[in-house]
Amino acid sequence: MKESTQKIKSTKVFDGKLLKVYKDEVLCPNNDKATREYVIHCKAAAILPITDQGKIILEKQYRYPISKEYIEVPAGKANDGESIEDTAKRELEEETGLKASKLIKVGEIYPACAYSTEDITLFIAKNLKEGNIHRDEDEFIELITVDSKEFIKMCLDGRITDAKTIALAFYYQQSLLN
Repeated sequence: MKESTQKIKSTKVFDGKLLKVYKDEVLCPNNDKATREYVIHCKAAAILPITDQGKIILEKQYRYPISKEYIEVPAGKANDGESIEDTAKRELEEETGLKASKLIKVGEIYPACAYSTEDITLFIAKNLKEGNIHRDEDEFIELITVDSKEFIKMCLDGRITDAKTIALAFYYQQSLLN
């Protein structure tokens, strides 16, 4: 079923550093009017770093909106004019201090398409070399290294609940089967 709506009016409700929020009035296919509220978010990259020994490098950091520590892969938003591959390389080094000589694009996700335009390109990073950590002033990240079985188990038992990390676990697991 192809459903489309026609935008009647769009109002910017919030214009922040990270995102913009809109409230639109739309005309539905049945000619009823409705309201759509959504977030405009720039493109982002998420990276699953795998060491030469097959270990997975994850991050643990406090996430303010959910008020708890969260385990996830390195990730971040693209800067204006930056390719998504360059975003992945930059974020990997900034957050983990590692550079990847092999960066494999494995997929793309929209983690909350009902209310957000956020689009995350997923990468697996291999052939890691030491670089320099240079995190943002408000980033407090603890790096965690786990073996691949433990990584998958963490996704299955609820220790990891982050959508981009679980998506990368799926792609990683599939790559092991093929």
